[in-house]
Amino acid sequence: MGAKTHPVPMALFRKNRQNLCTALKANSAVEKGSFVLLEGGKDVSFNDTDVNYLFRQESYFQYLFGVKEPDCFGALNVDSGESILFVPRLPEEYATWMGRLFTLEEFKSMYEVDRVLYVDELPAFFEKAAPKLILTLSGVNSDSGLRSKPASFDGIEKYVVNCDLLHPILAECRVIKTPEEIEVLHYVAMVSSDAHIKVMQFMRPGRTEYEGEAVFLHHAYAVGGCRHTSYTCICGSGTNSAILHYGHAAAPNDKAVRDGDMCLFDMGANYCGYAADITCSFPANGKFTEDQKFIYNAVLDARNAVLKEAREGVSWVDMHRLSCRVMLQRLKEGGMLQGDVDEMLAAGLAGTFQPHGLGHLIGLDVHDVGGYLPGQPERPTEPWLSKLRFARDLKAGMYVTVEPGCYFIDILMDKALADPNLNKFIVKDVFERFRTFGGVRIEDDVLITKTGNVNFASVPRTVEEIEKCMAERT
Repeated sequence: MGAKTHPVPMALFRKNRQNLCTALKANSAVEKGSFVLLEGGKDVSFNDTDVNYLFRQESYFQYLFGVKEPDCFGALNVDSGESILFVPRLPEEYATWMGRLFTLEEFKSMYEVDRVLYVDELPAFFEKAAPKLILTLSGVNSDSGLRSKPASFDGIEKYVVNCDLLHPILAECRVIKTPEEIEVLHYVAMVSSDAHIKVMQFMRPGRTEYEGEAVFLHHAYAVGGCRHTSYTCICGSGTNSAILHYGHAAAPNDKAVRDGDMCLFDMGANYCGYAADITCSFPANGKFTEDQKFIYNAVLDARNAVLKEAREGVSWVDMHRLSCRVMLQRLKEGGMLQGDVDEMLAAGLAGTFQPHGLGHLIGLDVHDVGGYLPGQPERPTEPWLSKLRFARDLKAGMYVTVEPGCYFIDILMDKALADPNLNKFIVKDVFERFRTFGGVRIEDDVLITKTGNVNFASVPRTVEEIEKCMAERT
């Protein structure tokens, strides 16, 4: 990347390849003479035009090879660990438009693989290698419901191919981050945190939501070398801050921020494929009202309770329950709710205020793989737990978001008021006072350790810290 950005060694990807081969050799279904074959991402055009979306590598391929170019394949000899990169054979005129063509030896040196061949040499390679088994990647992403595409080439039908075995093993490898990956994740979280602070100091009534987005994008790229974001920036103010995935094409962060608005800005840079995912909530004018303090501190206390308890061996479902219990208790203490908090939890009242899970795994995908793999706990069936993106016990080396939130969403408020199992807990006049409030989310990127956790998000979090930060306005 840039001269002042974090250097990413190819040893990171080499270690990932080694970890995968070790995991495969430990599986009795993987016989000697097996090869892994993956296909990298492809260039995608704008509909029927000759203009392409800016390429981003397919995440599994990035994990193993760290290759920037599209239309590549990669193979691994499971027994020896030998890595073979296959690159497209490009026409000579390509150099006129896109720059000098690299030689195979240059690709080999650049990506520190054992061999580099052209993609059209795939059939000949496997004919000579005579694999007993080719492992390709096909499995469903539990967040999107979409299936990964298995690699193929002309003549692959001549070999024994298993497209199901690799996916859960490779996904599980991605769950536990290596020290080299952790360094990259820490860097991109640091860049994103600094960019969030710039945004908080820039925003004020009269400016538009997209101006805040622009400040974030500029800092992440100009200072951090992060050309990509990990997802579409969510920059909600006022009632927009209660729209969980605001910022999409039909709601493009285009509202003017008003005095008295609460802002919820959820933005994360991406560096060498690795994601950050941080949310800051703050008052547009730099000073919290009493109502804003009430809701913000309810969410902050829920977040703090989780960070105090999260460590290896702790159930993520229990962390979600803890977060919801603390937030409901604080809402009760502030006069919005009444009754027994455990009964509120059992009735599912928490889902009225927070209709999403506590957080998710994060890595090469912002909602990273590994949530609901074979042999892991299944998705809970209770409505207020069913949105959890994973239900596993935490392990050292997992990297997760902790993102409790409290939102006032018309449709959910109306449903709660109409439900006798829920409305008995609600103090209606106080509840209705917040109908146009919007929402608050506090989201941190957290590395799980054996004895606790390390929060890589470094942004102002308390009311006092936020007000002090915003007083230093640009």
